[in-house]
Amino acid sequence: MTHELLQQNTQPADRSAAWPSFHAMPLAAVLATFGTHAADGLSGERVAQLRSRYGYNELAPPPPVPTWKVLARQFNQLIVWILICAAIVSGVLGDRLDTLAILLIVVLNGVLGFFQEERAGRALAALKRLSSPHARVLRDGALQSLPARELVPGDRIELEAGDNIPADARLIAASALRVQEASLTGESVPVDKDAPASLGPETSLAERRNMAYMGTSATAGKASAVVVATGMATELGRIAGMLAESEPEPTPLQRRLSQLGKTLLLVVLGVVAVIFGLQVLRGGRVVDVFLLSVSLAVAAVPEGLPAVVTIALALGLQRMVKRNALIRRLPSVETLGSVTVICSDKTGTLTRNEMTVREVLAGGERYEVTGSGYRSNGEFLKNSAGGTPVPAGAEPDLLRALSVAAWCNHARLNPGDAGDGLHLVGDPTEGALVVAALKAGIEAANREHTLMFEIPFDSDRKRMSVVARWPEGAVVLSTKGAPESVLNLCDAELRHGSVVSLSDERRREILEAAGEMAERALRVLALA
Repeated sequence: MTHELLQQNTQPADRSAAWPSFHAMPLAAVLATFGTHAADGLSGERVAQLRSRYGYNELAPPPPVPTWKVLARQFNQLIVWILICAAIVSGVLGDRLDTLAILLIVVLNGVLGFFQEERAGRALAALKRLSSPHARVLRDGALQSLPARELVPGDRIELEAGDNIPADARLIAASALRVQEASLTGESVPVDKDAPASLGPETSLAERRNMAYMGTSATAGKASAVVVATGMATELGRIAGMLAESEPEPTPLQRRLSQLGKTLLLVVLGVVAVIFGLQVLRGGRVVDVFLLSVSLAVAAVPEGLPAVVTIALALGLQRMVKRNALIRRLPSVETLGSVTVICSDKTGTLTRNEMTVREVLAGGERYEVTGSGYRSNGEFLKNSAGGTPVPAGAEPDLLRALSVAAWCNHARLNPGDAGDGLHLVGDPTEGALVVAALKAGIEAANREHTLMFEIPFDSDRKRMSVVARWPEGAVVLSTKGAPESVLNLCDAELRHGSVVSLSDERRREILEAAGEMAERALRVLALA
């Protein structure tokens, strides 16, 4: 297979017939498709050829809307057109004050919306420039860091924990690579990748273990890969293309204002027609009756309504800006307020994809953990003490459990923006354990320097183990995993700071407690 089989530039939305199933092809065929090498990557000359064929690695932006259209869109409401007609009629009747007032309200309403939309557009463009990702690329045998938009199909890239995947890629080699694919598949648990995996053409996206996709992120391990799709040809680009084809629907507020405008128009015309007919029947002059009817119609139009709505939305927008929310169009403020139901799965994947330790069972005691997300502020509430906060340092069993959680862990937490908690690099479950340990004052940030040995998690063992030298000098093997898997290896339990034998009855109690937690949709791990 050669690269001539691929279409130029972007592929159609339905790529099944035109775009090869790279996950099902032998790696050698994938490399030959783009004329690249697993060891040295692409040559500079080949990059230029592929760039002219496929373009840059970026999602196609929507076509720019002319400024005059943005301004005109602010007046595209029935209630506004009614006001404009009322202003014209008032001007014809010689009522200049009413004409000026109505036109001032209409212009103010349009200008506020226009400037808000323009300002939000500039802010979004600036954020996009600031968030431009980079990728480590091997070209002509030299590793270099380039903006992700410079990638072309055939580029060999290097990935490691914490990296955002810059393009769709077929894995060449991987070492304990795990990828968070929630943005594409909705699965909150990171997926284990297997570079040599042999897959069929019909393998679903969520099960392509030898692929990594744009928009996902590596949570653990390292890998090398060859880019097979960029820009709009990626899976993320396909989704962006479908979204671009959808027509935006009017907001609830816009629908209600439109309905109000229609009702108002019908009522006013009906009342004016009745009054006009009655006055004519009573012998009034047609011209005088017409002017009277028009005056009544203008008086019935609520000139202040658009201004009141715009000011209310602007105040709501300012409150949201203080909470770091960027609003492009004013009606969006009311739309958010109209939300009645937010649908999410039990782990919160559809919201922030952050996990939180809620309960800890240690030494026969149950502790509730307060706080949420990756923020280290929180307390431990001891159930046997009536749910009162207890210092973790005074609970040796709890302290030891959280120490194991912190050391048997790959996740790293870096300082985030002000008020934004901590930024996770790694698995969300492991991040939640690190945060719980931080709430107890346990910091294991230097574990990389004291780690002596590790047995990674796998589906057969259902547990992960590390041997490390703890700060007090002891060499400790820490294990976390499925309760039944870990419990089978244990013959003793730490209770009230003392090691006691683990009886069969006590094993059953622990497993029953784990089952009860699982029934409440909690993810349960055992620590030893």
